[in-house]
Amino acid sequence: MSKKIIWITLISCFFIGGAVYAGSLYNDVSTTIETIHEPEIRKVSELRTTEVELVKKEPFSLLLLGVDEREHDKGRSDTIIILTVNPSTDSTKMVSIPRDTYTEIIGRDKLDKINHAYAFGGNDMALNTVENLLNIPIDYIIQVNMESFLEIVDIVGGVTVDNATFFEVNGYPFDKGTIHLDGEQALNYVRMRMDDPLGDFGRQVRQKQVLQAILKEGASLNSLWKYKDFLSSIQQNIRTNMTFGQMIDIQKGYKNSINNMETLAFQKGKGQRINGIWYYIMDHEELENVTKELRDHLGLE
Repeated sequence: MSKKIIWITLISCFFIGGAVYAGSLYNDVSTTIETIHEPEIRKVSELRTTEVELVKKEPFSLLLLGVDEREHDKGRSDTIIILTVNPSTDSTKMVSIPRDTYTEIIGRDKLDKINHAYAFGGNDMALNTVENLLNIPIDYIIQVNMESFLEIVDIVGGVTVDNATFFEVNGYPFDKGTIHLDGEQALNYVRMRMDDPLGDFGRQVRQKQVLQAILKEGASLNSLWKYKDFLSSIQQNIRTNMTFGQMIDIQKGYKNSINNMETLAFQKGKGQRINGIWYYIMDHEELENVTKELRDHLGLE
């Protein structure tokens, strides 16, 4: 992702950074954040003794869940991205967890795919399961309905991405190279997995491409009606345990950290069938290394 266009932009930088002092638009933004804020989501991790104090510029972590909701089905978190932000070192680290990762589902007393945690127990179970896997506290969560990609992409006038390989899905051909996508095309682009030579890793790359492009286009929105449409889409498709005040604090105190981002990756694991179901089995040493790097970045012992 772009150093200047990252996770919190999805909610705050689009609007707060450019319009927080713009009178009625400020009120619209604050009302939107109040609507998507879910205070019942766990506030303080059991891996912390006290809540992070953003006004003191303490390091924090955030979990971004992209949920593929269906009718009469809560859906599964097919995109799982963790970010740690440390203003003391002016840096951010980001890592994606493969959706099929075989791990303990906290609260269900069973091993399963990590993306099932959200389906079983919503945001709290997803938070607890990711924490258990990585052994780091997760302070904040942003849950995004993947279907919102379609309308958000159309609101910003489409997105441009660099496609690594030609493929076709649901009647849509995607040429190799630079291509422009509308909402429906973008949704199919990020969902394709079976024909990608990199499998789920390739899909993660495409998801990041589209998210980055959405953020880039969204940051340049300059008409009020587009802001209104964007806010309406956010109200319908995003949920978070962050408050408006916390977003303001992050916008004020963590900009330099976002400008210095490092992407980590899980690449050494392997696919394995267990009782006929395909799972991704983490490489133990790689998992330990990523965990140590994230804990160090959060200033944890």
